[in-house]
Parts: sequence; C-alpha cells; structure tokens
Amino acid sequence: MSTRTIRQTSVTLPDLDDADLDEVDSLEGEDGRLRDFRYASASLRELSLSETRLMDGRVAGLTTQRARLDDLSLHSVEFTECDLSGLRWVDSKLSRVTFTDCKALGAIWEDVTFDDVVFERCKLDYTAFTRLRAVGSVIFADCSLREVRFSGSDLGGVAFDECDLRLTEFDGGVYQACDLRGNDLSGLRGVSALRKIIVDRPQLQDLAEAFAAELEITVG
Repeated sequence: MSTRTIRQTSVTLPDLDDADLDEVDSLEGEDGRLRDFRYASASLRELSLSETRLMDGRVAGLTTQRARLDDLSLHSVEFTECDLSGLRWVDSKLSRVTFTDCKALGAIWEDVTFDDVVFERCKLDYTAFTRLRAVGSVIFADCSLREVRFSGSDLGGVAFDECDLRLTEFDGGVYQACDLRGNDLSGLRGVSALRKIIVDRPQLQDLAEAFAAELEITVG
C-alpha cells in the first residue's frame, strides 16, 4: 500500500485501480452505498448527501456552489482539483481519504473523524473545524490555512508541513504530539492551547512572537 509521510507521520493512501472504477453521474449510489466509482468534472449548484457510504473511488474536478454533507462514511476515496464552495460537512468519518489541489474557503467541518487523511496543496482559508477528531494519522501539507479555527478538536499526532498559518487559531482541544515543524508559527492565535506540541528549536522565537501578540505585549 502507498503511503504519504511527513517526518514521523505516515498516512496510508487509497488503493485504487482505474480499471476497476466505473463512471457515475451521481454520488448518491444505490441504498446509500457507492463503490468502485469515478465521478468527474461535475458542476453543481448544490450537492446534498446524507447517510451515504462511499468506498474506493475518485472525485475529480467537482465544483459546487453549495455542499451539505451529513452522516457520511468514506473509505479509500480521492478528491482532486475540487472546488467545494459553501461546504458544511458534519457527523461523518473519513478513512484513507486524500484531498489534493482542492479549495473549500469558509467551510464548516463539525464532529468529523479523520483516520489516515491527507490535505495537500489545498486552500482552506477561513474554515472552521469544530470537534474534529484525528483517530489515525493526518497530514496538512503545503496548504493555505489562513484564519482557520480549530475549536475543541483532537489533533494529537497530526502533522502540518509548509502551511500558511497566518492568524490560524487553536481554541481549546488536545494537541499532544501535533507536529508543527516546518511552518512559520509567528502568526498563530491561541498559542496557550498548544500543549505538548512538537516544534524545532528555532520555532520557539515564532511562538514567543505569537504569544506576545496574543497578550498585546508592547516591547519598549
């Protein structure tokens, strides 16, 4: 099985063979299940899915003006070059799922569980992750996370690498062994919540700057 590794964090990727995938024109599936599929280049005014299980598939070039995803279970699914505008994703579990070159500005993720999930070169600015749970390996690589807010989330063991974290906020939650090496941390908010994270020694200056800004400290 293929993996994506950042330092000590390794994610198992979807194991897909294009020869086994059938083109579909909807993600609803039969009886709420869809397997061995390829859903490509759809442009939708609204995408609404609830109580659906997606397994072993690719979603490529999907564009939405509004997406409402509720109570979904995804296993071994790839999203590539998708624009998920107006995304609200709640009460779901994603296992061995990748998002590559995707955009979801101002999205809402609430009560979603990640297990072997990768976001790579994605634009997620202004997104709110509420009660996100990482029960397996999770990687954010080369992503834009400006003004993103992680609230009450469990990001233990999650790895961030070369991400734009300007004004990214951490509000409560669990961050033990969250790996923030390889990022500029000077623009973070909620630094006091980041207990037991992993950083490089030079990043301590970044954290000091972020902490001083948070406390509105003036250096005279």
